[in-house]
Amino acid sequence: MVTTDPQADVTVGRPASPGLVGQLLRFGLIGGFCALLDFGTYRGLLALGMIDAPWVDLARAISFVVGTTTAFFLNRKFTFAGGQRKGAGQVGGFVLLYAVTFFVAVGMNRWMLLLIPASAWETTLAWVISQATATTINFVMLKWVVFREPRS
Repeated sequence: MVTTDPQADVTVGRPASPGLVGQLLRFGLIGGFCALLDFGTYRGLLALGMIDAPWVDLARAISFVVGTTTAFFLNRKFTFAGGQRKGAGQVGGFVLLYAVTFFVAVGMNRWMLLLIPASAWETTLAWVISQATATTINFVMLKWVVFREPRS
């Protein structure tokens, strides 16, 4: 079929959105994998001696970058249909979002390390709280800002 409508070509190759439940499921699966990658990086760096301040903060920063960069590309490909579009706006939105959540994750980790009583689980619990906070912000902002789907 031949059409002269310029909008027709825009929708042909675009995959359908999996819907909110599908997106949450995919985001959760990808997030779980990337959280393991993030946490493994963090624990590995701590095992290498980055356990005291300021090194623990650097370890958290590095692990955050590894996990969230992986999550961005996987979510862009598999979770959000709006991620299929290319462009500087999407990359700029990603950079801004992850800059904010970077400071939230590292700051929350630092804050929790100060508040949580010293124990064998202190660094793990601080990481979990910082990760949960950053993940919540990421889903909301990825869905409704960075990978926003055009209205039909």
